[in-house]
Amino acid sequence: VFSTDRIIAMSFPSSGKQSFYRNPIKEVARFLDTKHPDHYKVYNLCSEKGYDPKYFHYRVERIFIDDHNVPSLQDMLKFTASVREWMSQDEKNIVAIHCKGGKGR
Repeated sequence: VFSTDRIIAMSFPSSGKQSFYRNPIKEVARFLDTKHPDHYKVYNLCSEKGYDPKYFHYRVERIFIDDHNVPSLQDMLKFTASVREWMSQDEKNIVAIHCKGGKGR
């Protein structure tokens, strides 16, 4: 996990067998709800898979970027505009960004 004051980069929040070697989704939700209640938004940059956004109170935005690829300019602009808007709404707001492994995209 990489973190600044307002940006968290992490691997995919997983369930089942994958939660043994990736972030367990319930633990990620518990951490965010405890440390940043009502002030976080999760960005899923993984085109390969998703999850039920209810874990994060439906504050999930998905940008479909293929593994080992760069995003299109349109997707990058959409992503940065969304992050800028969310962060500007409240100085307590943070973003948690992930792809599959947490470092590629």
